[in-house]
Amino acid sequence: MPAQICIARIGAPHGVRGAVKLWTFTEDPFAVQSYGPLLTKDGARSFEIATAREAKGHLVATLKGIVTREDAERLNGIELYIAREKLPDTDENEYYHADLIGLAAVTSAGEPLGRVAAIHNFGAGDIIEIAPPSGSTMMLPFTNAIVPTVDLAGGRVVIELPNEIAGDTPEGDTSAT
Repeated sequence: MPAQICIARIGAPHGVRGAVKLWTFTEDPFAVQSYGPLLTKDGARSFEIATAREAKGHLVATLKGIVTREDAERLNGIELYIAREKLPDTDENEYYHADLIGLAAVTSAGEPLGRVAAIHNFGAGDIIEIAPPSGSTMMLPFTNAIVPTVDLAGGRVVIELPNEIAGDTPEGDTSAT
């Protein structure tokens, strides 16, 4: 199966005629309408957006074949995917999160740190999560200062580790409290 990219998630019903709240993960929220049928992760179900309008932080959409609130309720939480090749090329220094997941993470000296586990955004900017071979993952700001090099062809990202990370104190050091 070709690489799939999640571009939207169906939320709660909106009204009584089968409309749903639709959270999109595209730069232009209405772009989800231009990709044709959207599939569930396993490809078992397909959905076409009939109409969409902007709401606060999401779209309100009607999906072909979904006409009642009960039909819409059953879709809550379903993620919608397209094939990776349907997405437009990125500009320089722009990346699809899915292209970064699994890349090797190395220091500027070339020492291995682990692999890119995820890219998160909790509202204050992108965070890159690095999973070392053992132990807890590292969450670092995904900025040019921390991640100066993304080498998709080479399969790696270079991480410039900060000198200190907020909240870290040496064992037994109580001067920070």
